[in-house]
Amino acid sequence: MNPIIWATLISSLATSTIITMTSNHWLLAWLGLELNTLSILPLIMKPHHPRATEATTKYFLIQATAAAIILFATTTNAWHTGQWTITHTTPTAATLITIAIMLKLGLAPTHLWYPGVLQGSTLYTALIISTWQKIAPLTLLYLTHNHLNHTILLLIGLLSAAVGGMAGLNQTQTRKIMAFSSIAHMGWLITAMTMTPSLATLMMIIYLIMTTTMFTLLASTTAKTITDMGTTWPLSPTLLVTALLTLMSLGGLPPLTGFMPKWLILKHLADTGLLLPSTLLLMASLPSLFFYIRITYLTMLTTPPTTTPTKHKWRLTPPTHPTSTTLITATALLLPLTATLHNTL
Repeated sequence: MNPIIWATLISSLATSTIITMTSNHWLLAWLGLELNTLSILPLIMKPHHPRATEATTKYFLIQATAAAIILFATTTNAWHTGQWTITHTTPTAATLITIAIMLKLGLAPTHLWYPGVLQGSTLYTALIISTWQKIAPLTLLYLTHNHLNHTILLLIGLLSAAVGGMAGLNQTQTRKIMAFSSIAHMGWLITAMTMTPSLATLMMIIYLIMTTTMFTLLASTTAKTITDMGTTWPLSPTLLVTALLTLMSLGGLPPLTGFMPKWLILKHLADTGLLLPSTLLLMASLPSLFFYIRITYLTMLTTPPTTTPTKHKWRLTPPTHPTSTTLITATALLLPLTATLHNTL
């Protein structure tokens, strides 16, 4: 791709998210979301592969549908209230906007497009879809937090955590595994949104760090399936160990960073008397942890068959990213800073 076109797309991607985050007018927020969608479409279709074209079409249709629902909800809201301010939202419009944002984020039960889009994208494009593309829709949830139906949010969070865990059990493609992991983590984040936005912010930051680390490591080792990860040990043992630490952090095992937001969310749920949702959420995280541990077992504790006669890709030096060390450290060692981060955010 032409460097000028690439720079234009990336800058418009960043600008559109900032427009949505800083807007106080529904039409301006909608404009930012539309610009955000149009900026990512050429990046998904860049490989010129039929699967990439399919992923682009799926992404465009879903995002356009969600944007149309948002426009309908905001027009209805302006009709009832007489203004376009985001902070003045009727309960009906807030419910419609919640549904549209769930569609944009790929949360259950509107999640089926998400794994297919990630599978048809390159690893770095999948990273953008899994991280940066979630910031703008989540911003709208923050801005309308006081008008949202928290019962609906809690139900969607529980359902997403359960679906993300159960559906990931049957996957062998690393991008689809990361897609269902993202669905499960978004379920935890939406659950945190029902209590305090500051806790959801902490969850979002930790999720961004862990997901960026995992996709960077997968891109460095070009591991597209679990079998590929099994042949990564001779390529770079250190890289594989850090990838598996990141997987355990994504699963929420102490004493890694991923345990922090889950611990705080469960604590807040228990403090508010929501013992049943907290128990269900905890049980829903077990399948996710299982398929993370399964990857660990297949990559570190077993030897894949016929590794010696195959092509010796492990003789090549893996292209490590310069920020990998910082990301891996943040993914594994932020738990002692729990009190500081929670009080700051």
